[in-house]
Amino acid sequence: MKALIFAAGLGTRLRPLTDSLPKALVPVGGEPLLHHVICKLRAAGYDELVVNVHHFASQVIDYLSAHDFGVSIRISDESALLRETGGGIAFARGLLEPLEGPFLVHNVDILSNLDLAWLREQTRPEALATLVVSERKTSRYLLFGEDMRLKGWTNVQTGEVRSPYPAEELKHCRALAFSGIHNLSPAIFDAFREADMPERFPIMDFYIQACGKHPIYGVVPNNLQLVDVGKLDTLAAAEEFISSIGR
Repeated sequence: MKALIFAAGLGTRLRPLTDSLPKALVPVGGEPLLHHVICKLRAAGYDELVVNVHHFASQVIDYLSAHDFGVSIRISDESALLRETGGGIAFARGLLEPLEGPFLVHNVDILSNLDLAWLREQTRPEALATLVVSERKTSRYLLFGEDMRLKGWTNVQTGEVRSPYPAEELKHCRALAFSGIHNLSPAIFDAFREADMPERFPIMDFYIQACGKHPIYGVVPNNLQLVDVGKLDTLAAAEEFISSIGR
C-alpha cells in the first residue's frame, strides 16, 4: 500500500527549532516526527512511501538514507518550489503510480491513535477523497451534510464561508476539524487537471472548489486522540502522547 508524507513545510510556528532543522526532524520522545509517522504507517501495512521535502531538504534525505525502516521510501523533491499541499500531491504523482486503489496522505506533524485500517474500511468506492475529521476545537472548520459529504468551509473567527452550495443548505451542516490525514482516490489527479489547478495550491482550496462536483467525504473516528505538533507549545502534549502510547 502507498502513502505520501507531507514533510516539506517551513515549520514557521516551530521557530526557533526550525531555523536550523526541518519540521520533520523535530524530536518528540527521543525520535523525529518523521520517524513516528513512518513507523505508524509501516505498522498499518503501508510499504511504499513517498516523502516530500523542501525546507532543509538535504537533512531529511540524509536522515532517510541513514535509517532502514524496512519499507520503500522515495523522495519528492520540492527544493526548487514549495508547492503546498495540493501541488505537492500532484507533483508526487509519478512516484506514487501505478495506483491500484486509494493512497494515504499524512502530515508529518500529526501524531494520533487513528486506526488506519479502519480508515480504509470507511473509504467509499466512489469517494474522490475521504478526510479524517473530529470535533476538535479550532478556528477553521469543514462543513458536512447528513451523509458526511463535504459542503464547504468556514472560519468562525472571521465569519468567512466558502462553498459551492447555497447558504441556506449550509445552515444544517456539521462543522468538524480536519486532521491532516486523508485517503485519496487515484482519480484525484484527473480532477486536478480538469479543475486546471496551478503548480502550487493548498489541497483544501481544491476540496472546497470541487466538493459540489465530486464526492468528498468526512469520517469521524471514535475516541480519536490527536496532537498537531505545529507550535512550540504543543511539544509537551506530543511528548506525553508518545509516552502514553509507549505505556
